[in-house]
Amino acid sequence: MSTIVRTLRNLRRVGFKDAAHQMQNIGDTKAGTLIGVDRYGNKYFENLEELPLRTRWIDYKDAEFDASQIQPGWHAWISYLVDAPPHADKIMQSGLRPWELAEPRPNPTQSRAAFKTYSTTRPKIAAWTPVAAPR
Repeated sequence: MSTIVRTLRNLRRVGFKDAAHQMQNIGDTKAGTLIGVDRYGNKYFENLEELPLRTRWIDYKDAEFDASQIQPGWHAWISYLVDAPPHADKIMQSGLRPWELAEPRPNPTQSRAAFKTYSTTRPKIAAWTPVAAPR
C-alpha cells in the first residue's frame, strides 16, 4: 500500500490515464523508466527510488496475464538474478532458440485443460461385492 503523497507524485509523473491503468492491473501507481519490451509486447520498468526488491515491474500486454508470458531472460532480470536486462547481456542476445515456443503457452492449472493423472494398470485389490443367496 502506498501513501497519498507517493500516489499523487506518481500520478503527476505518469498521468491520469497510465495511473488508472496501473491501479486497475497492479493495484499501485508506479513511475519509472522503460527498460525494454519483449517479443510478446510486455513492458519492463525500473525505478531505483522504490523500496528494495520492488524496483522492477512488468506492464503485461494482456489484461489476463500469466507468469508463463515472460521470456526467460526477462524473468531472470525481474527476479534480480542478473543485473543487466537481456538486451544488454551478450549471452541473452542469441535470439529465439530452436526449442523455445514462438508464443507463450498458457498455464492450464485450475481449468478444464489441466493435466489429470490416470492409471492404466489393473488394481491389485478388487472391491468386494457381497452376493446374497436367495431365501
